Amino acid sequence: MTELEKIEYAKSFIDKLANGVNPLDDSPIPDNDIANNVRLSRCFFYVSDILRQVIENGGVQSAKVTKQRKNEFALSDGERKKIQISETPLTVSEISNHLNNLVNLETTKKISAATINNWLLNLQLLEVVSQPNGKTRKLPTEQGNEIGIFTEERTGQYGAYITVLFSSSAQQFIYDNIDAIVDSKREKEDPLSEFHGRPWTEAHDECLIDLFKKNVPVSEIASTLKRTDGGIRARLKRLGLIENRSDAN
Repeated sequence: MTELEKIEYAKSFIDKLANGVNPLDDSPIPDNDIANNVRLSRCFFYVSDILRQVIENGGVQSAKVTKQRKNEFALSDGERKKIQISETPLTVSEISNHLNNLVNLETTKKISAATINNWLLNLQLLEVVSQPNGKTRKLPTEQGNEIGIFTEERTGQYGAYITVLFSSSAQQFIYDNIDAIVDSKREKEDPLSEFHGRPWTEAHDECLIDLFKKNVPVSEIASTLKRTDGGIRARLKRLGLIENRSDAN
């Protein structure tokens, strides 16, 4: 008897048990018999269906399909070149949508508008303001206005409302700091990382490059610049000093 025949034979037994029939002599199983319990019957039907699938597959169990774990949002150099700055002011959702359209979302997690907004809140470029109706919303601070974040009154289906918009300069600011924004979501805050998630300045870049060229370990660079290891590796990649985040020790 082949393996497939054994499976088919076993299925015939399971089918009979599922239908309240004694597979040994084809007699009805008594109502008070444990094998005639409705819960067991459901299990028999379930097992029978699995055996059916195996039989239809030639006696081979189908490979288990596992959901691929997506990578954190990141832009390659080629994807960065496709970023387009809009002369028309954009909402934060439109900015996040533009970024997400640049990557393969089958393998990469989306970057959300909330992630960008939370980063801006941490930089005090946005603030939470209470509204007359008791609700709160995020609005640009004076510093936010300075980089091109502003509000505009619009009219929708339910009347007038205020929307937060990003000028071309504010869009550029977001795109230039996308690594820091992603890092602020990915990394947990720690006491040594007071600049965690904050924009990189020219002075910080110069210090980073100098320490990296002196072969200072990433962990020590992170401690010196008060950032996370992941943030240091991301910036080194952005500056073209390493090929990927795992190149630097």
